[in-house]
Amino acid sequence: MQIEQHKTDILILGTGGAGLFAALHAKKANPDLRVTVTVKGLLGKCGCTRMVQGGYNVALSAGDSVERHFMDTIEGGKWLPRQDLAWRLVEGAVERVRELENEIGCFFDRNPDGSLHSKAFAGQSFDRTVHKADLTGIEIINRLMEQVRAVDVEELEEHRAIELIPAADGSGIAGVLFIDMRTGGYRLIQAKAVLLATGAGPTMYRYHTPSGDKTCDGLAMALRYGLSLRDMEMVQFHPTGLLGGPDTRMTGTVLEEGLRGAGGYLLNGDGERFMARYDKRGERATRDVVSRGIYAEMRAGRTGPMGGVYIQMSHLGPEKVAKTFPGMVNRCKDCGFDLAGGKVEVVPTAHYLMGGVEFNVDGSTASPGLYAAGEDCGGVHGANRLGGNGVANSTVFGGIAGDSMAAHVAANGRWRDPDPRAIARGIERAEYPFSKPAGRIHELRDQLARTMWDDVGVLRQRAAMERGLEAVAAHHAALRGIGVADGDRRYNLTWHDWLNLESLVDISKVITVSALARENSRGAHFREDFPEPGDLHASRYTRVSAPGGDLRLDMVPVSFDIVQPGQSLIDGEAGTPQA
Repeated sequence: MQIEQHKTDILILGTGGAGLFAALHAKKANPDLRVTVTVKGLLGKCGCTRMVQGGYNVALSAGDSVERHFMDTIEGGKWLPRQDLAWRLVEGAVERVRELENEIGCFFDRNPDGSLHSKAFAGQSFDRTVHKADLTGIEIINRLMEQVRAVDVEELEEHRAIELIPAADGSGIAGVLFIDMRTGGYRLIQAKAVLLATGAGPTMYRYHTPSGDKTCDGLAMALRYGLSLRDMEMVQFHPTGLLGGPDTRMTGTVLEEGLRGAGGYLLNGDGERFMARYDKRGERATRDVVSRGIYAEMRAGRTGPMGGVYIQMSHLGPEKVAKTFPGMVNRCKDCGFDLAGGKVEVVPTAHYLMGGVEFNVDGSTASPGLYAAGEDCGGVHGANRLGGNGVANSTVFGGIAGDSMAAHVAANGRWRDPDPRAIARGIERAEYPFSKPAGRIHELRDQLARTMWDDVGVLRQRAAMERGLEAVAAHHAALRGIGVADGDRRYNLTWHDWLNLESLVDISKVITVSALARENSRGAHFREDFPEPGDLHASRYTRVSAPGGDLRLDMVPVSFDIVQPGQSLIDGEAGTPQA
C-alpha cells in the first residue's frame, strides 16, 4: 500500500488553544523552523477551546494572588493535582493573559477604570475569571488563528492521526501516521518533535458538551504507544447542560458557570432551590458537588417534564441577563427557551477529562521528542477542574510546549527512522473495518453512551461499574464484529465513525478500571459505597498503562512538594467565596 511521505521540524496534533499557542511559540523561538499543525476537522472551526463560554482564571485583581489561585486549584482538585504543574498553571496564567491581550490581540471585557473585568466562578475564593461576555473561546481562537496564519505555519486540515510511530531504534518518537480524510489515503509525517494536543473529550456519555468529533483519539494512541495515563476516573460533569429534548442535538450544551456565579438559581421540579441541602456554598459550590446535587434531585423524582432541573436567571432582570450572557441567551432561544426571562431545564453533562497523559512542567513525556499539552494531559487538575482553569491550562502549557520543542529541535535536530512494524500495525488497525460486514455503528455508540451514563456516571458503586465493565467489553466485541462497506474512501464518514467509536470504547474501559480501583470519593469521582475521601496525607493517583495490550493499573503516591494537607499558602478557606 502506497503511503505519502512528509517531513517537518515540529508536528502539532490539534488546533485548539494548546496547539495554536505551541505553534506560535515555536515560530517565535526560531522563525526558520518548519512547523506543521494538523487537525481532524477545520482550523479554527472545531475543538473545545472555541466552545469556551465562561472565561479564563487569572490572579490579577487587588487582594487576589497566585498563591490563592493555587490553593483554590489544589483544594478543588481534592489534593490529587501534581503540585508543580498546578503552580506553573496559576503563575503562567498571569503571563499568558497579558500575551493574549498585548500580542495576540484579544479584547476581554473591562471595568470602567480600564482594568480587566473578573466574574465569579464556582469553587473559588476570589472572582478571577476574565472573559469576553460569554463568548471567550471564540475570541481567543479567532485571534490565535489570525496570528498563526501570519507566521508561515503549515496547515493540514481533515487529517486524522491514527498512530504515534516510534523510532526503529527505540530512541523516541519518529512521527505520526495519518489518514487524509479528503482522499482516504495514508500519510506518514516524520518530525523532530511532536505535540499531542488533540483535546480528549468525554463523548462516550449520554449527555456531553464536546462536539461529536472529540473521541479521545489522542489518549488511545498514547496508550498504544506506551505512555501512561493518570487520573482517568476523574470525568467532570458540568452541572448545567441544556436539556433540549429528543428533537435537538443541542442537548448537553453547557450553560456556563457564570450564570450561577452571577446569582442564578437552581430549582427542582417543585420550584424549590435545593443546593443548600448539599453544600453551604449553594449554587456556587464546585462542579462535582452541584452535579451530584442535581443528580440526587433527579433520582428522587423532583424533576421537570424532561427529567432535569431548572436554572433561573429572570430575578436578576431579563435585560441585564441578555446583555451579560448574549451567547447563551441566543442559544437557548434557538431551542425555544427563554433563559433571560424564564427558566431552562438542565442536566449534568460530561464535560472534561481531568485525567490524561503523564507529562512534565516543560511539556515533555516519557518518550524523547514527544510532548503533550491541554486536555490530553493529566495531573494539573487532580480530581476536579475549576471552571476557568481549562483554557488557562491549554494556553499556558501549549506555549511552554512550543518553547520546549524549539529548544529540543535545536539540541537534537534530527529525524529518526520510523519503525516499519508500527506503521504496518497502524494501517492494519485502520483497515480492519473493511474486512467485516457493514453494521449499525451509531446504535452501538448509543449503547456505549447509556452504559457509561448509567453505570460509570455521576454517582458510582462497585456492582454497577462491574456491570459497566462487562458491557464495555461486549461493546468492543460487537464493534469488532461489524465494519464498513469498502467503497469510496474519500470523506468516508462511516469509516471515521467506526474509528471514533474504537477510541471511545478503549478509553471507556480505562475510565471504568480506574474508577473501580479508587475506593474513596474525591472530586468528580463519588463512590456511594465508599463516600469518604480517605486520608489526604496518603493520597494516591491512578496510573494506567497497556504493556502488551493488557491494562495495568498502579496506585501512585501524590507528592506534596509545595503544600501539605492541613496547610495553606493563604489566609482564609480555599474555595469559599470571600464575604
